[in-house]
Amino acid sequence: MKASASVPFLDSVKTLDPDAPAFADFDPLGFSSMYDLKFLQEAEIKHGRICMLAVLGWVFPEFLHLPADVFSNTNPLAAFNQVPKAGLIQILLFVAACEAISFEKIYYTENWKPGVYGFDPLNLGKTEKSLKWYSAAEIKNGRLAMIAIGGFIHQSLLTKLGVIAQLKAGLFTPTGYPVS
Repeated sequence: MKASASVPFLDSVKTLDPDAPAFADFDPLGFSSMYDLKFLQEAEIKHGRICMLAVLGWVFPEFLHLPADVFSNTNPLAAFNQVPKAGLIQILLFVAACEAISFEKIYYTENWKPGVYGFDPLNLGKTEKSLKWYSAAEIKNGRLAMIAIGGFIHQSLLTKLGVIAQLKAGLFTPTGYPVS
């Protein structure tokens, strides 16, 4: 059996599509043999997009925030509890609407492509070559953002500071001791 390109000591995964954007031949837990591959691709793209926005939302308040005291906290973990309940409900309803659209597309639409909703205001996917390149870039950046937001959350849990405040203070280790 052929070895996996990403993890050479594992076998190559037969259920994955090598023509998919950002194909890495990586499925050590075998999810692609248990679930629909397009569903898994849609989930990866969706979670990547959410995490890219989360990384931006995690860093942005340290540079600029709304002019009320309730929006002045630069630690996103502490700031979450300061968001008005109506704002949280609004976010939850928006996410539910997006999920409903996605559910309809995944389960009731023929020949759908994962992550494609017909929204391309910059016309980045006008050729097949550019669409493939931007799709792969989006998936790879989404994978990086998923790892980054996990690091941001854990570092903020340990230091009680936002990312930029940690960098300005020289707190590069979770122990709080500056690196010299």
